[in-house]
Amino acid sequence: MKEDLIARNRISFARICLLGSALCTFCAFAVDLPAQDFKTVHNGVEYAQVQHKVGNDSVKVNLLRLDLTKVRLDVHHAMDAAVGTEKTSSIATRHGAVAAINAGFFRLDTSIWAGEDVGTLMIDYRLLSEPSSNRSNLLLANLPKQTITAFARPNGGLVINATSPICGVDRERKDTDIVVYTSEFGPTTRTRPGGTEIVLKGCRGMCSSTEVFEGAGDTQIPAGGYVISIGPTPNEEQVKFINSMKASKGWADVRSLLTNIDTALPFEDKNYAPEDAVAGVPQLIKNGKIDITWEQEKASKSFVETRHPRTAVAKLKDGKFLMVTVDGRQPGVSAGMNLYELADYLLSISAVDAMNLDGGGSTTMFLDGKVVNTPSDKEGERKVGDAILVTLRKVQEPPRK
Repeated sequence: MKEDLIARNRISFARICLLGSALCTFCAFAVDLPAQDFKTVHNGVEYAQVQHKVGNDSVKVNLLRLDLTKVRLDVHHAMDAAVGTEKTSSIATRHGAVAAINAGFFRLDTSIWAGEDVGTLMIDYRLLSEPSSNRSNLLLANLPKQTITAFARPNGGLVINATSPICGVDRERKDTDIVVYTSEFGPTTRTRPGGTEIVLKGCRGMCSSTEVFEGAGDTQIPAGGYVISIGPTPNEEQVKFINSMKASKGWADVRSLLTNIDTALPFEDKNYAPEDAVAGVPQLIKNGKIDITWEQEKASKSFVETRHPRTAVAKLKDGKFLMVTVDGRQPGVSAGMNLYELADYLLSISAVDAMNLDGGGSTTMFLDGKVVNTPSDKEGERKVGDAILVTLRKVQEPPRK
């Protein structure tokens, strides 16, 4: 039995090595994680800390195995806004979560746009950041008795009223952009003067009023409403859109405003719409086979092949959901993983679908009031843009509205 297991894992890992000779120096035997290594810390929450070997290097891996009939998953942005940063542990604590990991990639600088998501971000059916570069997305729907998860890549852009392409949602507007700002973004659009800003108020179903301000900037965003901002050098299509909005007496809510969102982020079962969504890059495993789509998702070769701290999520054969952190950049303690090594490791512990999330200094796992991994930044835990939170499910929980 033991010999069969070793032989099987040799074959599995050798398959990955064939993807590029440059990676062969990293080859090691992947080993299945024994069930007894997981400890139940809450009903539906199991935790394991594994000291894994990749070649001659040690790698520290933290795992959360979740029963989605007993817990729920939610995406929350830092400070419950559309921009800004906050530690994963702080986001989790504010929302009463028992566990959390960092999630999507985000703008990491000192500007007023710090924390802006790079790729899809949807929270409570509200789109706060647009899909980007065909990147993989984790989709969540919290039903009364279980949480449904799926991985998908968007199959189209977003448009206003099926005609006018949207360049972005809740992000910095360039001179030729059309960007939609939600009330989650903040009190104003933070845009420079000279554009055209269309204010939509009272948006419950149809918006109750539409106002068009030309030569405007930094316009106030109404509570529960939106501002559509067009840069100071609009193209012909955008000019037509501005003129049509001048005559408008009302406008549909964002569910109709962003008309392609349901088809751009599909569950396999069309009966469900995504409640929360967050982007990663890239896909690692699909239908039980390693399928790293880094080129399709416009990631760099070095990002894939260099060992870094990593954060990932996966669906397991038994239907449970896995959250993973891999510590790195700690010589002699934890070397990190490249994405081929990470995918092979996840496959060895029964992942059937998986995707990579933001890693590096952002990699953080929070459990029961403390950070259980070792973040690589010398300052310790980094502030991030958003996180995936785990909360214990009530016996009978109504759908979130």
